[in-house]
Formats: sequence, C-alpha cells, structure tokens
Amino acid sequence: MENQTQTQISTPTPTTTLKPVPGGISSGTLGRHIARRLVQIGVKDVFSVPGDFNLTLLDYLVEEPELNLIGCCNELNAGYAADGYARAKGVGACVVTFTVGGLSVLNAIAGACSENLPVICIVGGPNSNDYGTSRILHHTIGLPDFSQELRCFQTITCAQAVVNNLEDAHELIDTAISTALKESKPVYISISCNLPGLAHPTFAVEPVPYFLAPMISNQMGLEAAVEATAAFLNKAVKPVLVCGPKLRVAKAQKAFLELADACGYPIAVMPSGKGLVPEHHAHFIGTYWGAVSTSYCGEIVESADAYVFVGPIFNDYSSVGYSLLIKKEKAIIVQPNRVTIGNGLSLGWVFMADFLSALAKKLKKNTTAVENYRRIFVPPGVALRREINEPLRVNILFKHIQNMLSGDTAVIAETGDSWFNCQKLRLPENCGFEFQMQYGSIGWSVGATLGYAQAAKDKRVIACIGDGSFQVTAQDISTMIRCGQNTIVFLINNGGYTIEVEIHDGPYNVIKNWDYTRLVDAIHNGEGKCWTAKVRTEEDLTEAIATATGDQKDSLCFIEVFVHKDDTSKELLEWGSRVSAANSRPPNPQ
Repeated sequence: MENQTQTQISTPTPTTTLKPVPGGISSGTLGRHIARRLVQIGVKDVFSVPGDFNLTLLDYLVEEPELNLIGCCNELNAGYAADGYARAKGVGACVVTFTVGGLSVLNAIAGACSENLPVICIVGGPNSNDYGTSRILHHTIGLPDFSQELRCFQTITCAQAVVNNLEDAHELIDTAISTALKESKPVYISISCNLPGLAHPTFAVEPVPYFLAPMISNQMGLEAAVEATAAFLNKAVKPVLVCGPKLRVAKAQKAFLELADACGYPIAVMPSGKGLVPEHHAHFIGTYWGAVSTSYCGEIVESADAYVFVGPIFNDYSSVGYSLLIKKEKAIIVQPNRVTIGNGLSLGWVFMADFLSALAKKLKKNTTAVENYRRIFVPPGVALRREINEPLRVNILFKHIQNMLSGDTAVIAETGDSWFNCQKLRLPENCGFEFQMQYGSIGWSVGATLGYAQAAKDKRVIACIGDGSFQVTAQDISTMIRCGQNTIVFLINNGGYTIEVEIHDGPYNVIKNWDYTRLVDAIHNGEGKCWTAKVRTEEDLTEAIATATGDQKDSLCFIEVFVHKDDTSKELLEWGSRVSAANSRPPNPQ
C-alpha cells in the first residue's frame, strides 16, 4: 500500500532457521547488532564525528562490510548530511559523542524533525557504571546528572533509547528504529561506551527481522470522507489541486497523480512541495505561494471556488506573512491521517494515499480551471539586452542553471534568495529538488548536499548556496571531495545575508568577504578531484558550465558567481516586505 512506511521488514515464518553470527556467540556483540540493523533498514552510509565515548562503536560500524562510515568536519554537518541522505534514501543515520557532540547535532535533528525525516541519531554515552552515581564526567556541564542531552532530544525526536545495560538493549534499539520508520521522524539512541564490544544471547544470531504494521484507514471514516469530498468538489465550477510537503511523509505521490489524472484539475505545488509531483504533467501550473506565486498560478488558485490542499503546512513563510487569499469554507485539507472538508466534517484515521485513490474514482472530470489558466498564460519574457562583458545578473545565472537540468540531476536550494530563484526552475521528469523551508536553517545545504549526493549516486547534484550561508558550514566541502562526489556548487557571492536585508536591513547583514575559490582550493589541497572557477559575466558562466559538465564532469565543481548586492528576485522583495510586516505587528491590546 502507498501509505505504508517505506522500509518493510517482515517477520520470519515459524520454519525459518535463524542464522548464527559468523564467528560464534562471541561475535554477537551490541556494536555489530547496531551495524546490521542500520544495513537492514537501508542505511549504507553513516555520517559521524569521533569522540572518546563513541570510538568503540565506530570500530564496529567500520567492520561492517555493507556500511560506509563517513567522517564529517563537525556534528552539525553530520546531522545535515543525515537529513539530506534521508531525503534521497528514505532513512539516514549519524553518530556523535556524548553532550558536546549531541548538543552540536541538535539543530540539524530539529530540522529533520520539522521536515518529517527519519534520522537515526546515535550518541556514544557514558560508561554504564557511572549511571546512578555522583561522579562528574567531562563533556558535561559539571553536574552528576547525565540527562541534559536526553531532555534536549525529547522535544525533537519521536522516541529516545538510553542503552546502559545489555538485557533490554535489543528491545530499546528496535523500538526506537521502528518508531522512526513508522512516524517518519528522528530518534535518539544513546549507547554506553563500554557496551558495543560485549556479546549477549540476543545478538548471537543474525538480527531477528521485525515487522512494521501497515497503517490501514478506518473504513467507515474513509467512505464518509470520500463521499462528502466528492459531493463538495463535484458541485464546484473551477476546482484546483495543491500539493504540500507532507505528501512525502504520507508516501502518497502515486495516489496524488492517480487523482490528478482522474479529475482534470490544475496542479499547483506549495513552495515546500516542489519536486514531489512531476512538473511535466499536462495540468501543472506552477508554485502557489500567495503574492509571490509563479506567474498566473496564484490567480488561478485564489479565484477557485474549491481547492484541495494535500499535505499543506501553513506557516508565516509559506503564507507570505499570513497574506494568503484562501478561505477555509472553500478548502479540502488532506493531511497524512486526517481529512477536513470546508467548515464541516473533519475525520481522523483516514490515511492520505487511501483517501486520494478512493476519491479519484468518485470525481467528475473538470478541466475548467486548466482552460482558464491556458487562456491567461503568457510565456516568460525575454531577458533585457546586455552588453558584452556586462556584470552577470542573477536571472541570467538561473536561465543557464535551467538548461543544465535533466532527469539525471537534482537541485539543492539553500535558504535565501535561492529559495525564490529555484522555485522558478521547471523540473524535468525525475529531476530531484530539495530545500528546507519549515526550519529554514542557513548553512543546511552544505551538509544536505553531501548526504543527498552520497545517497543518490545516479544524479549529479546542483547546489545553489549564498555566501552568508556557506560561511556557516563550509568545512564539509572537504568531505564531498574525500567521498569523490561530482556535485556542482554555485556559490552566489553578493556580500551578505540578502534574505535578511529584505526583511530588516542593518549592518549585521554585511559579512566579511572571503576568497571562496582559493578557500576551496586550499581544502582540496591536491587530494581528490576538485575544480574551481570565478564567474563575473555571462561569458565566464557559459565557459565554466561547459567545463563543469565536460572535462570536469567527474570532479566536485565549485563556481563562485559574483552578483550585485541588490540583485534579488522580485519575489524576495515582495515576500520580505510582507514577512517584515508580520514580524513587526504591535502587541495586541491587553
């Protein structure tokens, strides 16, 4: 079924003979068990930073032939890499050390939580003998209490396991991992540093397969939701479909397309839903983002007399400072496990994929809104004439990036103006697209690019990163080179935090300029394949892209693009002013 957790591991039949661990019972250690579990759920690469509390565990991960341990420059990037890996692979994992590592990775795990990504965050914890004592350990704040890290993770993970004895380790680890897969959220697992090398009877056989129960809709609720929705939509004159980001967590892409093909409505995406539905579909009309929507898309959505929002997140960013012209009474809101129909019924335990597939069989075909869109649509204008060697404009840059896209590429868009420019890219069939809108942590894209490229080896990643964001997490360019990745990074150098400038300007938005290509050359240091270029004109850009896709197609290509500090998309200007207005609302009267 479409809405089941992606990784299915079935129970053995009663006649199954469990295979003993090679090397006898002494090889059935906790460390080996964790390594095999990660392989079982689909993790092939684990992102890590060593520390004295996790070193023995890392030994067992290194020994596992089906696992590749990737050392990152810091814990934050290791967490971002696990986030990017989970986007491409369905699940990711990172391993850090107690507290100093755990609290460093915390921000990345919070981002994965906000984006509904199953990331297994494993921390090497204190020696089991130290629990319950008055001992003060290093890597703590100096109190004989080891729970600070756990308490921080409790609010941003769906399950936590503190493994400080072997008796229940098997159960705690399996419960945490299966919960991550079922709920599509991160989990926290702490392993005492003296346990990974110890054997236990529960680890003496190959990991016993476990079963993730499929989630089945309440049949009566499903039927009621479908009947009420079909009646609502079949009366509408010009209904539309809008895809939101939670389509991914519900694993309902196939069902969404089934519905889209059956009903004939226009298909729009919310900004954070971009890449989840095929943009080559005949009824695709662009990104719905209120006042900064793709041309003609916003008008079609907001003038509809009924709209179906599938997996939406309405926050201050996606609503452009709460300015969407959407009325609740016209909306069907389909969440992963609930359907709400206008101001009427709201039914839980109705799963998205089940609902969309059943609804597809009940709707009358209605192409009115698609025809209206085609009547008003005017193709994008031609860029203004330019002089030879004229300084490069951002819209010219993205025209060339558009021409680079294919089903063998994926786009990673960093927080900032790249959000808006990348939204306007038309994605070819099977072209990947990722950005972190709900959490919006600057610097996310460097680690996420590392993780995504490691998971999706069949695609060449094109990352669009601003200079301000790059300064936060630049170090793990070195890990990309070490892993032999051939990502193309466009470093857009406009001298500061442009997205913040358009919300509220001040001297704090100007950053120290770096010689970014020389920095990357220094990181490269002659080891691995890396090529850099500086680009100031369209002629430079054309030459750089030709080299990156030609002679240097197997190298990490880092292209520093110089643009004017005020060269921003018109969408950012509009969005920034509206978000600023929302942020600066005075307190309500008491």
